[in-house]
Amino acid sequence: MPLRIEDYGLIGDCETAALVGCDGSIDWLCFPRFDSGACFAALLGTPENGRWQLAPAEEVVAVRRRYRPGTLVLETEMETAHGVVAIIDWMPLRDVTSTPDVMRIVEGRRGKVPMHMHLTIRFDYGWVVPWVRRTRLGDLRATAGPDSLLFHAGAEFHGEGMHTVADFTVSEGDRIPFMLTWFPTYSDEPPRFDPEVSLRETEAWWRKWSGRCSYSGPWREAVVRSFVILKALTYRPTGGVVAAPTTSLPELIGGTRNWDYRYCWIRDATFTLYALVMGGYIDETCAWREWLVNTVAGRPSELHLMYGLAGERRLPELELDWLAGYEESRPVRIGNAAHRQFQLDVYGEMMDAMYAAERSGLPPSGEAWRIELALLRFLEEGWKRPDHGIWEMRGPRRHFTHSKVMAWVAFDRGIKLVEEFGHDGPVDRWRQIRAEIHEEVCREGFHPGMNTFVQYYGARHTDASLLMLPVVGFLPADDPRVIGTVEAIQSRLTEDGFVHRYLNLPELEVLPPGEGAFLLCTFWLADNLALQGRREEAREIFEKLVGLCNDVGLLSEEYAFEERRLVGNFPQAFSHVGLINTARNLTKEGGPAQERLGTRTTGRR
Repeated sequence: MPLRIEDYGLIGDCETAALVGCDGSIDWLCFPRFDSGACFAALLGTPENGRWQLAPAEEVVAVRRRYRPGTLVLETEMETAHGVVAIIDWMPLRDVTSTPDVMRIVEGRRGKVPMHMHLTIRFDYGWVVPWVRRTRLGDLRATAGPDSLLFHAGAEFHGEGMHTVADFTVSEGDRIPFMLTWFPTYSDEPPRFDPEVSLRETEAWWRKWSGRCSYSGPWREAVVRSFVILKALTYRPTGGVVAAPTTSLPELIGGTRNWDYRYCWIRDATFTLYALVMGGYIDETCAWREWLVNTVAGRPSELHLMYGLAGERRLPELELDWLAGYEESRPVRIGNAAHRQFQLDVYGEMMDAMYAAERSGLPPSGEAWRIELALLRFLEEGWKRPDHGIWEMRGPRRHFTHSKVMAWVAFDRGIKLVEEFGHDGPVDRWRQIRAEIHEEVCREGFHPGMNTFVQYYGARHTDASLLMLPVVGFLPADDPRVIGTVEAIQSRLTEDGFVHRYLNLPELEVLPPGEGAFLLCTFWLADNLALQGRREEAREIFEKLVGLCNDVGLLSEEYAFEERRLVGNFPQAFSHVGLINTARNLTKEGGPAQERLGTRTTGRR
């Protein structure tokens, strides 16, 4: 059985990533991209589905983990009755010609400790057993179809059945290297690299990158760690940010809500962009905007809510029936059928991101503006359509209130781009549509008797996405309707300060209910309370959220109260973006929430 989700750490090279357990086992690794087939899939099945474990061959009495400061170099220190060893794990950053590597060093720190290594390579998510043979240099080569792995060890190893094992002893001062490199089967075997040189270079690269972080307020350690995770989840060749490096980690242990998050969501754009700008990472902001513009180019009616790492649009969803699922949470899915849904809010997210980019100082882009004009032309009638909503409901389309608000955002930001940056557009018509949407939302999306905005027109229940109304500037935070909505969410969707996305009502979903509290929504609640001047309450909620980070500072998508554990795909970029933005909002005036309020139209309806 795999470890608890929070017992894993992340290593990566900004093109793919691996999860390393506190037991020294790499249980998840996709080569060569985030969305490639996994060669280690024990996370979603059993050790027979692939893993790579390095651990003492005797009882471990204590485990201590840390990232080297400002880096993605992970150290796992294990103590036994006979001594202490550390496993140092990292992935070197690639250049345009290099291949992806996982490097590990076993370091003796005290005494003498017997060690055992167990390597099980299974390509295609644990399905394919490779052909394994020795190379002329004594390394191991594993091949299946287009994929090959080259394994090098600083200790003697041998085969046992369909596995590779090694037994060796580490004394104080010893440093024994292990390397695993992916390469295309039909190319030459890659050269070896000096692991000590690679470690120094990788550590220096990450420290230089994280050292650029301009955030200097409270919770700096958590904020810098979140920036490092966000960078690790950025696909370096294009600038797209994956939601998470994993698939099918469940929203409820044993449940069916198991989705593939190794893709790039449009709605993440604005939050990610604000986080990067606030951290001083302008190069990453430019790359993100370029990815966004290139990705959404095409017919506006075909704008997707998510895309592949390089902007791919076809993400067919499949179920892998040979995998038992994380703690028997089935099915295991790859691909994501939600990419076919019509989601109105992504048009607003797109326009908000483009506006935020220009406000942050990025030079205007004529190409981007042509795309934005096309999106708004479509939206002049398209905003009236029902959609599947921000939570990607797999039920009937509805007139979701949040979706209509984000359509309002699209026209509002288009108007601002003309007014503030000199772009050319039909602002009179856009102002009329903006006013029409605002009036309709306040009439159809608000329930006067309940004093709250509701999930969709005609509903009698609220939704955590409505916490975005004041954040995007639709209404002021102190508007009585916004205050009533926040109170309704706190009373009906909140558990011990943590927010659930929505009520599990059978008419909404075709899937069984069951998920944890949604961490991003809880960050939104803290933002709302801060905007209302309730900063101590906001700070208390934020401290609880930071307290959910695991021992190396990582967050998943959700939190399960009964089990008191993290659930959902891990680590989750959106959760770390929320941490960055809310920390900035609570630190001083001028945080991301205030920045977005600067776009607000004046007056109340």
